[in-house]
Amino acid sequence: MTDLASYMSESIRNIMTQAWLNVLGNPHEAHFVARMQKIFVTSERRRKEVLKKDGLAVPPFLIASIATSCNLQCKGCYARKNGIASDPGESQKKTLSTQQWENIFRQAADLGVSFCLLAGGEPLTQRHLLETAAGVKDIIFPVFTNATLIGPQYIDFFKHNLNIVPVVSLEGDAMATDSRRGEGVYQRALLSMEMMKKEKLFFGTSITVTTENYRAVTSPDYLRHLASLGCRLVFYVEYVPFDEGTQHLAFTDNEVAEMETLLEQRRKEVKEMIFLSFPGDEKALDGCLAAGRGFFHIGPDGAAEPCPFSPYSDCNVAEMGLRKALESPLFNMIRNANALGWEHTGGCTLYEHRVEVEAMLKKRL
Repeated sequence: MTDLASYMSESIRNIMTQAWLNVLGNPHEAHFVARMQKIFVTSERRRKEVLKKDGLAVPPFLIASIATSCNLQCKGCYARKNGIASDPGESQKKTLSTQQWENIFRQAADLGVSFCLLAGGEPLTQRHLLETAAGVKDIIFPVFTNATLIGPQYIDFFKHNLNIVPVVSLEGDAMATDSRRGEGVYQRALLSMEMMKKEKLFFGTSITVTTENYRAVTSPDYLRHLASLGCRLVFYVEYVPFDEGTQHLAFTDNEVAEMETLLEQRRKEVKEMIFLSFPGDEKALDGCLAAGRGFFHIGPDGAAEPCPFSPYSDCNVAEMGLRKALESPLFNMIRNANALGWEHTGGCTLYEHRVEVEAMLKKRL
């Protein structure tokens, strides 16, 4: 665990160093990044103190699905498949209150969490929760958004709350994006990116990578195009085959290895951008980072789940607090069974072995 903790902390330092280099021409954001670098030193110290005092390993990352509605119907959407997201006004899933989310975010900061990724649904439908998150200045909140709701009011909000980092979801070019997300979505996303570039905001993109598109979306030409739009962060998410008949789109070990090689090359060639991959090269980390090993997922109702692709829970963060949720018996069962290192073809280990995880949950309950 010490080696893993050191790896995760070093990764955060590398991210912030690159972010610092990217914003040197923008005094406002340069000041913010310099401040966050100091905060991350404090966060790392807090995690070490909790580990030493209580034997509790706090992950530096959380993923929180704060929205249950979405204005798009993307093909293969895991949030809809898992029952998190639905059309506006149709959701039946229980959601936490603003005060409950604020308590969770502040607990995370106190324990030393550095990043909390906000997802949904479409997080921009929950402006009040984004304002709540913005008030927790010790954490960076990347917001994964389809960007169709970004306008002048949100641009102003991002300008005044730099710890809220927009991450625009794309699938590659216009044809690839619109074929999955809907006609005109790509152009609307470009408009949002142009507005953010004009205001010199630090923002990124999230791209679902498959066996069919990963070379195209990691090509120098494509990345230069994103850079020209002002993008400074690219978050690659491996496709998980929720839809039957799409298993061929999921990575095998060969694609995972090639993807990591490509990203190492791009980090050297395109220094103005930060490249991250999820889940990335799990073998180098002795398995998946889910179930609290490197991160875990909080559902809209507060359920503590191993990851967004593995929506199983035996406890609720809002009821018992973040510290106790990290000691979830289900999380411990998954880790102790070495489930995070199970063989799988690509995408998400726990999704592919969902039958086994369901059996663990039944045993727990």
